[in-house]
Amino acid sequence: MSDSGDPTAADLRIAVTGAGGRMGREVIEAAADREDVTVAVAVNRTATDPVAGVAVEDAADLDNLLASEEPDVLVDFTGPDSAVAYAETCADAGVPLVTGTTGFTESQVDDLRAASESVPVLKASNFARGVAALRRAVREAAAALPGYDVELTETHHNAKRDAPSGTAKSILDDVEEVRGDLDERVHGREGDAPRESTEIGVHARRAGDVTGEHEVLLAGNRETLELTHRAGDRGVFAEGALDAAAWLAASDPGWYGFGDVLDAGEE
Repeated sequence: MSDSGDPTAADLRIAVTGAGGRMGREVIEAAADREDVTVAVAVNRTATDPVAGVAVEDAADLDNLLASEEPDVLVDFTGPDSAVAYAETCADAGVPLVTGTTGFTESQVDDLRAASESVPVLKASNFARGVAALRRAVREAAAALPGYDVELTETHHNAKRDAPSGTAKSILDDVEEVRGDLDERVHGREGDAPRESTEIGVHARRAGDVTGEHEVLLAGNRETLELTHRAGDRGVFAEGALDAAAWLAASDPGWYGFGDVLDAGEE
């Protein structure tokens, strides 16, 4: 990590992986709009033109770039395999890691956790503050409505690879944590498929350029409750990732989530 002073001041220097991807570009462009962040390193696995005036280097040279540029934190939105490799590189270089990559297997999450023994690692499926509020509301509602059926529907653009989304999986984890009677995730329904009392219905839709929508439906006792979050554009995720980077850069090695960033802001 750089010894240039307080990383939350006007000198936060970040590295960005997947700079040629949708979210990598959003992070770099969001950083360009902020006076408190500078993109010191941007890499991509394929040749990419500069983004917001920032040159994009070959990801194969990331270890050397981290050593020479000494960024305060690396922000990653790539794929599971790439993110794990970058986490190992960060651990070797002593650079904190913020990753919004989703679709990890359990063993890949274990690999990320291993890196967090050397550097702070913050993994989040979503960096929108509204989603964090949605998750808290869902936990409270699910706990307050025992016996109610729960259905989750998420919608994303037609190029999203993982289904259901990482955010949807996090919400499902939240529901199961407070509702021990719901322990079966049923993905869509077809044919003769009556609903079982132990299931949570999960529905993933992919269409157009939808940034992200998540809706949780709770129904029972002749009433329904719907909790919904819609993201207007990817900028909200990029801004949240930068907020997380600023917070993580001053943190001790360990495993963190976006909720830790929000909780720190409430103190």
